[in-house]
Amino acid sequence: MSTPPTASPSSTSVVVADDQHTVRRGFTAILSTAPDLTVVGAAADGLEAVRLVRETSPDVVLMDIRMPRMNGIEAVRRIAASGPTRAIMITTFDLDSYVYDALAAGASGFLLKDVTAAELMAAVRVVARGDALLAPSITRRLIAEFAKTRPPAPRPHDRLTARELEVLRLLARGLSNAEIAAEFVVTEHTVKTHVTRVLAKLGLRDRAQAIVHAYESGLVTPARSPDPEGDGQSRR
Repeated sequence: MSTPPTASPSSTSVVVADDQHTVRRGFTAILSTAPDLTVVGAAADGLEAVRLVRETSPDVVLMDIRMPRMNGIEAVRRIAASGPTRAIMITTFDLDSYVYDALAAGASGFLLKDVTAAELMAAVRVVARGDALLAPSITRRLIAEFAKTRPPAPRPHDRLTARELEVLRLLARGLSNAEIAAEFVVTEHTVKTHVTRVLAKLGLRDRAQAIVHAYESGLVTPARSPDPEGDGQSRR
């Protein structure tokens, strides 16, 4: 049996989890072409994915949602609770209610299975450095859509300052650190500090969970009608 490659200190390590052999093989082949990415394991179901993550401690796991023995949502929940590995959900359908559950469980974003090679590699790098996959407008639209079906789950915001509360609102609208900095006429470093404090005070893992929290708590409400670009955001 061959030994899985070991990531160098400067390389981002990845585990690929999907019950379709062709998907696992394809993603592994794509990521292996990048000198800064190393696939350290591949799993055919959720249980195997959890085991591999515990054994290899990768930076990122690419996780299919629908898998035998244990689905991707439960696998991500266990992985998020046990270590720093970040998860990207892989799905066939862009408006999939399970993706919302996965984001709430601790995933840092999601990709469609027909993602291009460049998009796949870029997504792994984005999540590995601690950001969330929030650039695709579909992510925000999905969160807003499925938040409508959930009863409000209020969480106290009294621990946040007025500026931190506004930063959270703008995060939920999909603004980047640079855009928030321009809004407040401050530096990106200042915004990053605010974001870090928001996550710490609310006990949230990353920006993806901050967006889920903002909608579930009622701090931000879904737009009544989509904008011309179809991302469901309100325009200022």
